[in-house]
Formats: sequence, C-alpha cells, structure tokens
Amino acid sequence: MASHSLLLLPGDGIGAEIMKEVEKVVDWFNENSDMTFDTTEGHVGGAAYDRHGQAISDEDMAKALEVDAVIFGAVGGPKWDKVPYDVRPEAGLLRLRKEMELFANLRPAICYPALADASSLKPEVVEGLDILIVRELTGGVYFGEPKEITDLGNGQKRGVDTQVYDTYEIERISKVAFELARTRNNKVTSMEKRNVMKSGVLWNEVVTETHKNGFDDVELDHMLADAGGMQLVRWPKQFDVIVTDNLFGDMLSDVAAMLTGSLGMLPSASLGAPDPVTGKRKALYEPVHGSAPDIAGTGAANPIAMIASFAMALRYSFEEVGAADKVEKAIEATLEKGLRTKDLAKDGDTVVTTAEMGEAIVAELAALNA
Repeated sequence: MASHSLLLLPGDGIGAEIMKEVEKVVDWFNENSDMTFDTTEGHVGGAAYDRHGQAISDEDMAKALEVDAVIFGAVGGPKWDKVPYDVRPEAGLLRLRKEMELFANLRPAICYPALADASSLKPEVVEGLDILIVRELTGGVYFGEPKEITDLGNGQKRGVDTQVYDTYEIERISKVAFELARTRNNKVTSMEKRNVMKSGVLWNEVVTETHKNGFDDVELDHMLADAGGMQLVRWPKQFDVIVTDNLFGDMLSDVAAMLTGSLGMLPSASLGAPDPVTGKRKALYEPVHGSAPDIAGTGAANPIAMIASFAMALRYSFEEVGAADKVEKAIEATLEKGLRTKDLAKDGDTVVTTAEMGEAIVAELAALNA
C-alpha cells in the first residue's frame, strides 16, 4: 500500500470547519483504497500567534518541510489586525511559501455545468470553463527589497514595495506553464505590464526565449495584465493556461474565481522544484478563499475548494490521477443533485451546511466506488 504523510494546518475562521470535511475524504480513502494517509495537525496564522507568538511555530515549520504535502485552510481575521506586522497571520503562509521554496502556484478555474447560472456572467460565457492560472509565488513585489515605510518629516511618509524578478525565476515558472499546457489544450497566455514596468519587459523577453528554446510546439500569446483582466470577464474560454507574476496572479486568479460562481469553488496548489534524487516536490494545497470570520461557526462555509485542493494533492504530489478524478467527479455529482452551500444557492436549490456538503461528497465517492 502507498503511504503518504500530510500536515493539516486549519488556520483561522472557517479553516477548521472546511478542514474537517477534507479529513472525511482522507478517512474514506484510508478505508476504501490501497493508499494510506498519515496525518498530523499544526497551527498557523492567528491560531499560531495565540499559542506561540508566531504566525507559525518553528516546530510546525519543520514538520511542513518533512511531510509529503501540506493541506492548508485559511488565515487572518479582525482579532489580529493590530499584532506586529512580522507576526501577522498572513506571515505564516508567506514563511511556508518561502522556506518550502514553493515558486509555482496553480489555480484552476473550472465552471461545473450545474453552476453555470451561479456566475455573475451569462451561462454561455462560463459553462464548460477550464482555465489554469500559473502564478509565480516567491518573487516579485511581495518579497522584493526594500519594503518599508519611511518618515519624511512634516507629517509625510513614504511607502516602498519593490517589484523585482531575475531571469531564472521567470524561466522556471514559464517552464511549468508550458509543461502543463502540453497536458491540456497546448496554449499559454503570458500576462505582465511591459508597457510601464521594466520587470514586465524582462518577463516578456524571458518567457519568449524559454518558449523558443524547448516549447515552440505550445501556442504562446502575450497580453498586458490589465487587458487580461478585462478579457477574463469578456470571454474567459479563450484562455487555457495563464502564466503571470506574483502580484498580477493574485488579482487575476480572484477574478477567475468569481467566473465559477463563488470563491468557495477554487482550489490551488503551490509547488517547489523537483528533488534531484527523488523527483518529488514540496507542496502546499489550499483553497483560494480567505478565513471568512463573519460566517465562521455558522455552518455556512463552502468546503468544495478545500476538498478540491486535496484532489490536486492526489494529482500533483501523489500521482494518483484516478483518485483525483474520482474526487472531482464526486463534487460534480453532488452539485448535479442541486445541493448548495449558502454562497451558491438560488431558488429551488437544497441549501446544506458545511458538514452536509462534505458528507454528500463522500457519499458520491462511495457510489463511484461501488
């Protein structure tokens, strides 16, 4: 039997609630497949700050570096708005990304047929949508130095964030995008702001060169990131794989999320480079949505993005493509039956709680396995 180790980091807000639904799926595979998952749980974000005074403890960080994959919930909330900047809840996620060297963030935006009318766009615009956004995750303006606020005197201050990219960072993320495109519809759209940013000029040049030197069988388009945002809501099905930097990827993937009807539908994977000996990548899987403290504890949270993130772990960390497909089919079958959490519900739908949605998906897994 294949055995895999997972570190579960529920985090804050609805993180703990949606993580419980992933655990139900993990338990189902432990009992009904030739895979076993050994899980341990840690703390991150505000939950870690309350216990350790850090956004993630050194002990939990060490665990994250040892396991096969990290399953991450969400962090943040108004409770921690005034904690020091370097230990704010989000710093835990940034530390995980940095120390695990997770440079490639994969964010699929898939519109299930049953949810075509849940999008704010017309059903014919989004039905059948299947986009993959590949976001560079460890460089750019979120990590560039200097990053500071300077007191200029006379009541004036200056805030500085630095956008910086080196050639190798752009090469490696564009290679991931081209390789993934070969498994899909063989098209990559690179998005940057070369018209006003020098980092965008370099991004465009390096992606073009990488394409020429080994990936010229893949169709490549370039688009300014602001135009890309407009095109995502105009005709999103023109895209297959979008590759972009850290800042624009953060924003464009949230735009893509709403095409699917709800932020609660979008999973993500953050991957490192393959180990030169084992070929395995360090990896973290998380829903795109935040901690939603306003609905925490009400049973209204949508666990689908969290469960779909585990499906991505099956696909990318464990090469269990059949199992990943099964989870995704179980999600689709559940939605086809009209079951909806509150964020997706329309007239005539059956509104279910977080736990009930998780249980329904597990039931569909069992039916698919019968």
